Amino acid sequence: MAIWILFLIALALFFDYLNGFHDAANSVSTVVATRVLSPRLAVWWAAFFNFAALFVFHTGVAKTIGSGIVDISIVDANLVFGALMGACIWNLLTWWWGLPSSSSHALIGGLIGAALVKAGPASLVTSGILKTVVFIVIAPVMGFVMGIVIASIVFRIFAHSNPFKVDGIFRKGQLFSAAAYSLGHGGNDAQKTMGMISMILFGGIASGSGDISMVRDFFMTSSEAARYAAGEDFFIPISVAVLCQLAIALGTLSGGWRIVKTMGQKVTRLKPIDGFCAESGAAISLFVSSWLGIPVSTTHTITGGIVGIGSFKRFSAVRWGVARKIVWAWVVTIPASALIAAAAYWASTLF
Repeated sequence: MAIWILFLIALALFFDYLNGFHDAANSVSTVVATRVLSPRLAVWWAAFFNFAALFVFHTGVAKTIGSGIVDISIVDANLVFGALMGACIWNLLTWWWGLPSSSSHALIGGLIGAALVKAGPASLVTSGILKTVVFIVIAPVMGFVMGIVIASIVFRIFAHSNPFKVDGIFRKGQLFSAAAYSLGHGGNDAQKTMGMISMILFGGIASGSGDISMVRDFFMTSSEAARYAAGEDFFIPISVAVLCQLAIALGTLSGGWRIVKTMGQKVTRLKPIDGFCAESGAAISLFVSSWLGIPVSTTHTITGGIVGIGSFKRFSAVRWGVARKIVWAWVVTIPASALIAAAAYWASTLF
C-alpha cells in the first residue's frame, strides 16, 4: 500500500509538471511574441514567479480541489489514479494538437469521471462543481473585460506620445505584467496538485491503513502532525506545497512551444503595450479567483485577455477561427477527461 501511495503522489507531481509544461505558453507567449524576452529567458522568468507564488497565496484553491469536488470519504487509490490519468492523458493530447486547453478543468473532469463510476452522482459536491463550471465562462470574460479596461486607460494616457518611446516603456512594463501573470498562474494551478496530494493523505484512501501513516508522517512537520492528531481532517502540509510549486516551475522551464505559437502568434498580433494590457487583465482575474478559492483556468483568462486587446484595437484583428477552435477545446475538456478517467478507474479495479 505505501508503495502504491508514493506512486500516486509521484503521478500527481507529474501532472503538476505537465501543467507547467502545458501552460508555459500562457505565461510566456505574449512576452515572447512581442520579443521583449527570448524564449529561454522568458521561461526562466515565468518559472521563478511560478515558484514565488508559494509565499503570496493562501491555499483556498487547494482545499476546493481536495474536498470541494468529490466527497473525500469515497476517495481511494483507484479513484485518484483514474482522475490523474484522465487529466494527464488529456493534457498530453491537447499539447500534441497545439490546443491551449485547461489543465485545471482536465483534473476536475478526471475527478468527476472516476467518482461517478465508483459511487455515482451522490459522491459529487455540487456546490464546488457548479462554482467551477460557472467560472469556465466568467474567467475568460473577466480576462477579456479587464484587458479592454486596462487598454482603454493605457491607450488614452499615451495617445499623443511618441510610438518608439511608448514601445520602450512597455517593453519594461511587460516584464512586470508577465511576472504578475506567472505569479497568478503558480498561485492557482499548483494548488490543484496540492489538493490532490492532500486528498491522498487525508481521504478515504488513508482510513484505517497503517502503511499510509508512515507516508503521511513523512510529509508533515511536528506541528502539522499535532493538527492531524487533534482531528483536523484536511489541510495542506508545507512540504506538499513546496513540492507542487517546484514541480510546476520545472514544467514551465521545459516549455510547451506548440501552444506558445498558437497563443502568441495565431490569435492576434501583439505589441509590447498589447501584451502588457492582456497580461495585466489576466493577472488581476487570477488574483481575484485565487483569493476566492476558485480553481479557474489560467488558459481561459490569458486567452480572454489577448482576445480583449485584439478586439479593442480592431474587431477584425482577432483571428476568430483560431479562437473558435480554442473555445471548442474548452467545451470538451471536462467530458473528455472524465471519460478517460472513468476508463482508467475501471481498468485499475481489474488489477
